[in-house]
Amino acid sequence: MARMSQYDYLFVFGLFFASMDAYGIGANDVANSFATSVSSRSLRLWQACIAAAIMEFLGAVLAGARVSGTIKNDIVDIEIFRDDPGMLLLAMVCAVAGSSIWLIFATRHQMPVSTTHCIVGALTGVGVAAGGPGAVHWGWDGLGQIFATWGVAPLVAGGFAAVVYLLTKYIVLVREDSVRAGLIMAPFWWFAVTVILTLCILWKGSPNLGLKDMSTPDLMAAVFGTATVVCALACTFWLPFVYCKVVRGDYTVRWYHFFAGPALWWRAPPADAGSFTAPDPVPDYYLGHHTASDPAPAGAADAENARAGTDAENARAQPDLRKEDSASSEDGKEGKEITEENEQVRNRDARLSDVELPKIEGAWIEPRNLWIIARYHAVPFVKKALFGGLFQDVLTLQTTHKDSRRLADVHSRAKQYDNKTEHLYSFLQVMTACTASFAHGSNDISNAVGPFSTIYEVWRTGSYVGAKTNVPTWILAYGAIWLVIGLATYGYNIMRVLGNRLTLHSPTRGFSMELGSSIAVVLASQLALPVSTTQCIVGATAAVGICNGDVKSVNWRGIAWIFASWVITVPITGVIAGCLFGIIINAPRFGYSG
Repeated sequence: MARMSQYDYLFVFGLFFASMDAYGIGANDVANSFATSVSSRSLRLWQACIAAAIMEFLGAVLAGARVSGTIKNDIVDIEIFRDDPGMLLLAMVCAVAGSSIWLIFATRHQMPVSTTHCIVGALTGVGVAAGGPGAVHWGWDGLGQIFATWGVAPLVAGGFAAVVYLLTKYIVLVREDSVRAGLIMAPFWWFAVTVILTLCILWKGSPNLGLKDMSTPDLMAAVFGTATVVCALACTFWLPFVYCKVVRGDYTVRWYHFFAGPALWWRAPPADAGSFTAPDPVPDYYLGHHTASDPAPAGAADAENARAGTDAENARAQPDLRKEDSASSEDGKEGKEITEENEQVRNRDARLSDVELPKIEGAWIEPRNLWIIARYHAVPFVKKALFGGLFQDVLTLQTTHKDSRRLADVHSRAKQYDNKTEHLYSFLQVMTACTASFAHGSNDISNAVGPFSTIYEVWRTGSYVGAKTNVPTWILAYGAIWLVIGLATYGYNIMRVLGNRLTLHSPTRGFSMELGSSIAVVLASQLALPVSTTQCIVGATAAVGICNGDVKSVNWRGIAWIFASWVITVPITGVIAGCLFGIIINAPRFGYSG
């Protein structure tokens, strides 16, 4: 059949809302996946954005599904549209519109939601509007699984994350020489992490490669062969690199020395390496969370305190949220005054910077004034709009809150361990985050491009497309680009309510959270359960926080806010998409007598 040119406008609307849906996936779903890496200081925000952009794009384009289900998770019986392809086209446009509208709204209001559940809810609403309640699969094969995962996914992911963290805690962190124990355990973790992440890619993240149906012997050979190679490379290149930094205290080692590999064993450190006067090669992963009652962990904090001279001087050089809060009065007035004073200082600095700008004199169209507008107003605005999200101080946003005093109490209940030992796990955490991001890009990009591929195919052919739809590569690439833009420009708004807002983060904790979440995703993909990575990482975060031995080390109010966001997502997207579809198909029309 010929292209449905009479519905060109629907194709344009579908393209617009699919773009917004992919943008929202990047800003919401991808952001919450990398929130642990940023919160633990294993990655800076701009580094996380670059890593996520590369992995999500490669995952979507190289391993994304070339054939997508027309109706996500078979929630709605698509046969109700068989006799009217145009109605199917409209239904998909309304579904992706409902999903994108809610996803952008949720991101704006700092609500981490499941993008899978967004499109599922929207399709449910459209199905009810088109064919009545009977057109929707409400049982276990449909929405029943979605509802079940709200509780099951966080618990399963939390259980695995707790096991990983407790193993790390009692085998490595609490040992007298935790660095030595960490170096000994490192090859095991590299091997185990690679096994899990390889399964994650094979079973969940590579539908286009056809690896899911590999025979068991081939699968085991691929998984353990990959893990063995990665472990060998880690022992060859990573082990001497971190040994120079954490054991020898060589502050002159740079990232590119990693590729020197075994040659680093013979690299002589500077004469003052390891002394109090030497720069510390290891970051302070608990920066901003030290108190007078909690001794700063060995490593960067020791050198920092020695250079500062006293704890008070160090506090003045690096403001500490908890010290600030502890100095406030019982009713919290002083803490409020400090916050207001800081805000006034920022506003004053902003006013001063405005005063220094050249003034526009005369008509704005004069060449000099046009230059001032472009150079000092237009260019900064565009730069902030395009790249401002990359350089947001997420760690400050996570701890600057109206409940900051209560949040400081949550953080104070978490044990702080040796920075050098924590540093060993930052590499594993980054590896886990990047691999999970690849799997996410290849799998969850279908939430946006799946409905749009149906829109495109129906519009192009003018015919009913059935339960499966071909997904052209250009659609995958287009969706991946918008996903990356969403993460880079607005992802920080979701990261600010995760990470340290829920419990104190560090590389060992973040590594345990991400690995536990990945294990849950692997198991769920084998059991065909539609779990959300958002739910898994939140459950893992709460479980690792509880492993501090105090349930008050978790911000349960923040957890409740996130859980409420999950629950309302399906009905709200369903109402938006269903009402939109129902209004359009039942709207009055101009009639013409022939």
